[in-house]
Amino acid sequence: MRSDYKFSNLLGTVYKKGNLVFTEDGTKLLSPVGNRVSCFDLISSQSFTFSYQHRKNIQCMALNRQNTLLISIDEDGRAILVNFVSRVVLHHFNFKSQVNVVAFSPCGRYLAVAVGRFIQVWKTPDFTEDRQFAPFVRHRIYSGHFDDVLNITWSQDSRFFISTSKDMTAKIYSLESDESNVARTFSGHRDYVVNAFFSKDQEVIYTVSKDGALFKWEYTESPQEEEEDDDEQEAKLEWRITSKNFFYANGKLKCATFHAKSSLLVVGFSNGEFRVYDISDDFNLIQSLSMGQNTINTVNINNTGEWLAFGSSKLGQLLVYEWQSESYILKQQGHFDSMNTLCYSPDGSRLVTGSDDGRIKIWDVASGFCLMTFTEHSAPVTQVQFAKKGQVLFSSSLDGTIRAFDLIRFRNFRTFTATSRIQFNCVAVDPSGEVIVGGSQDSFEIYVWSVQTGNLLDSLTGHEGPISCLSFGQENSILASASWDKTVRIWNIFSRNQTVEPIEVQSDVLSIDMRPDCKELAVSTLDGHVAVYDIEDAKQLHLLDGRKDIISGRYLEDRFVSKNSNRGKYFSTIAYSFDGLTLLAAGNSNSICMYDIESEVLLKRFIVSENMSIDGTLQYLNSRKITDSGINADLIDRDGENSDLEERFDNTLPGSSRGGDPSERRTRPEIKVTSVQFSPTTSSFAAATTEGLMIYSVNQDLVFDPFDLDIDVTPESALESLNEKEFLIALVMALRLNESYLIHQVLESVPLADIRLVCQDIPELYVERVLHFIGDLLIKQESPHIEFYMIWIKCILVSHGRFIAAHKFEFRSSLKLLSRYLNKVAKEVVKVGKKNEFLVGFLSTSKKVTEEDSILEDGSESESDESDGDAEIDSDDEEGWVKPDIKAVSGKDAFASIDGDSDDEMIEV
Repeated sequence: MRSDYKFSNLLGTVYKKGNLVFTEDGTKLLSPVGNRVSCFDLISSQSFTFSYQHRKNIQCMALNRQNTLLISIDEDGRAILVNFVSRVVLHHFNFKSQVNVVAFSPCGRYLAVAVGRFIQVWKTPDFTEDRQFAPFVRHRIYSGHFDDVLNITWSQDSRFFISTSKDMTAKIYSLESDESNVARTFSGHRDYVVNAFFSKDQEVIYTVSKDGALFKWEYTESPQEEEEDDDEQEAKLEWRITSKNFFYANGKLKCATFHAKSSLLVVGFSNGEFRVYDISDDFNLIQSLSMGQNTINTVNINNTGEWLAFGSSKLGQLLVYEWQSESYILKQQGHFDSMNTLCYSPDGSRLVTGSDDGRIKIWDVASGFCLMTFTEHSAPVTQVQFAKKGQVLFSSSLDGTIRAFDLIRFRNFRTFTATSRIQFNCVAVDPSGEVIVGGSQDSFEIYVWSVQTGNLLDSLTGHEGPISCLSFGQENSILASASWDKTVRIWNIFSRNQTVEPIEVQSDVLSIDMRPDCKELAVSTLDGHVAVYDIEDAKQLHLLDGRKDIISGRYLEDRFVSKNSNRGKYFSTIAYSFDGLTLLAAGNSNSICMYDIESEVLLKRFIVSENMSIDGTLQYLNSRKITDSGINADLIDRDGENSDLEERFDNTLPGSSRGGDPSERRTRPEIKVTSVQFSPTTSSFAAATTEGLMIYSVNQDLVFDPFDLDIDVTPESALESLNEKEFLIALVMALRLNESYLIHQVLESVPLADIRLVCQDIPELYVERVLHFIGDLLIKQESPHIEFYMIWIKCILVSHGRFIAAHKFEFRSSLKLLSRYLNKVAKEVVKVGKKNEFLVGFLSTSKKVTEEDSILEDGSESESDESDGDAEIDSDDEEGWVKPDIKAVSGKDAFASIDGDSDDEMIEV
């Protein structure tokens, strides 16, 4: 079992606060998700999250026009410069104050940063300098505003930029000192100037204020109060307001963006409404839509002017809207409240999460997008479980129901309830999928239902306290249950009896998990231990002490360091790997621990988050923030000092972390891991945390990973063996070198007639590597040679089926890849087959009609029909076009030729 897992993606959180950034080609969107940055590819429907973290939530970010440098700045003014292509952190920098906006110049040579009421212009790191790494060299500081700067907009030629501020003015500055006379103040608004823009020819400037006013400024002659002779008067030019327009919305204007090429203005309001205007000649409203009742915090438009991106921090919602077709390109939203549980689908392609908001979301692991949301539950969802085939999902909730969802039609088709109204806190599904069991903390019984009929079959009694955990294995119908009576019981669900005596534990049971082969059971208790028991004999085999491995951070109100805290020194969720050798454990702490069960050793510890905005991530006490009264300065409520009236209002319930509006709370969020699980492919695992759904995976992108090499194994020798038609030797050499291009070339060079012989002689050591390579090739590169690789897979399974069955845990990842591919293309193959059936019938009928007509005219078949299909050049055709003879076959014969009776049979999909 490999332990080199690394953070790969963050699901469940698509936007928190800050600005959205489009790449130059407009196909990718960057979104701040707390203290990380996620990138959404809108064309290929893929997403990834950068691995670096800020100390606090991100306030603003910018990407240069060359798409090479990304800078993100958190709430404290700490910036991180990243290479966007290689995703490598280049430099850390501290602006030592809050930064509201950052913007690269169009030429990419300068970077403007709004620090308080000042604007700092820095030179962008350049690779042409003399081997000296000076990433932040300041060019100049611009002043003039009397309050915080809100936005900065560059001109297209990078000579000027406009800044807007809370002091109700906008100012234009020149980048060069010899153009200092250009500086001008645009005043006249009656509220904050939210943003300002240049027109396409840079002759017109537009300013937008918070009260919904749009001013148009032009550089024209100023009117004279007194009439003078034209000869004595010199023309005096200045910026003047030529037109005023108003939006007349029910809410305050919160954000605005402008597309200069098409003169499109997009604005978002505090009531969730957004509008699209054409301001080229006149003030024309094109569209007006609403994305809810909450504030739109940011808006952006891509370079082509087709896609609009909106972000709402209160809902955690992210939208990409195509205004011309009036359709959504992307519409994602995370959970309102914390996640309680997660579960992988049997093929590892999907993840399901349940939350305190009563919603169940289905996430696609490959793309990172939410596919479906179920809202049938009216109370927090406590646990979700898949049936064995992955087409049915079961969920338990505190609303007193256990529901079954059809993942093909995406509907709730069955609801299970008990004889009395109780709150279910756990659910387990029999491997056969025929029986489902549920437990509650309101009663001492375990309820058993039939999935087919929905009837309550039985209730298992024996526990003397509320039921806390339930777990089924994957091989047989053995059920393990834990209770507050400090016992763990093993049940045979169909014989309705206990297989062994109750297992006594010394502390409260927090979580249990059964090994996939149903031979061992892991039990996590409140004292920080994880005990492993033999199910048949009820004997303890291993004991893991997690108290020394858990990193429990201090909270903001604590007056001691984290090592002196006993908070969270236990595991509230555990999960077995699919080979049963590794255990994953986590709880109300900032760490996820991976253990080797046999040796009782900690293999690796993963730090969940470094975000200091969340309680439980700090390690040491910062005495500088302690006031004279002994209270931490960060705990003092300073909302009454905000300049915005709406930000001074506080409608939340003091001290409540749940209730009312789930997105509103007065307590700080706490870092915790509520659920962990390994992927069925064994290449990744997922953790439901306060930050979101975090995916940790094994790095599969190694370019060169040699295996069992010697001095004679080289790419040249492998190609030489391939030219000499020694296919098995060439394949083994390519597998030893682990060069993808070489393995690909060797596989596709093997003739169809020799595939079976090569598969028979492949050493068992390389069987898994060949299957994994074929599965990875079909999934990621989408090879068009479907039948060819199906023949490879069939021959390998026929030749090494017994070996694969004996080592199924080692081959699980490869077989899951193949299963995922077959499920993906099965519908397409069936559809193509049906279309070909009618096409072949049409061609055969047309051929018969043509033959009958020729017989009637000539009385005999033409000479071209006796040429056995050889193509001839018509002598009458001057250009010499080739007219091949196409022999039509019947529909039955056509499909027989595809399936074939030869050795090259295609595996049934």
